[in-house]
Amino acid sequence: MLKADLHVHTRYSMDCSMPLETIVSRCREVGIDCIAVCDHGTAEGALRMREIAPFPVIVAEEILTPHGEIMGMFLRETIPSRLPVKEVVARIKDQGGLVCIPHPFDRLRPSALRRSTIEEIVGQIDVIEVLNARTILPRHPDSLIAFARKYGIAMSAGSDAHTPMEIGHAYVEIPEFAGRDDFLTALNQGRISGHLTSPFVHFATTWARLKEKARLG
Repeated sequence: MLKADLHVHTRYSMDCSMPLETIVSRCREVGIDCIAVCDHGTAEGALRMREIAPFPVIVAEEILTPHGEIMGMFLRETIPSRLPVKEVVARIKDQGGLVCIPHPFDRLRPSALRRSTIEEIVGQIDVIEVLNARTILPRHPDSLIAFARKYGIAMSAGSDAHTPMEIGHAYVEIPEFAGRDDFLTALNQGRISGHLTSPFVHFATTWARLKEKARLG
């Protein structure tokens, strides 16, 4: 079985400064042996991580649309930000990827897709994140699980780590898999575990974002 943290950021995100090598070391330290790297607005960090990591890496991206973020998984290249929701979904599918909804229905996260938008595309959603360790005011997990089961959507979990200490705070134990379709089968057999991270980690994200803005001038 793999312990898969299916939501990890790297220094390729504008609000994260974690080097790829640090992530690999921390994963090995805490027993995470599969990750989905899903930086904001780019798949470059995930592609690079796949080259250097000694464990499976799913190439993913959090793509910002006018209505919130959608995660593409098993991507081959970056999908641009600010495209309409349905176009982002189509581009993910064109790459043979999976459409995942991160941190759904999170009322305190402006980047979260709202229920009405999710329901408009529900027939094209492959995965939904039912545990995100960075959620401040989480919905009761039973409501997210019920939503996933109603529509036959595979369930995932991730730390949403932007700092090393967060890695592994939420994960799914799944059988080993080979490729996209096998991953979905494994995920449907998975067991979700984890806990919420302290809200104070958001200060680290804010600081990283400010440093990046200063660097860009």
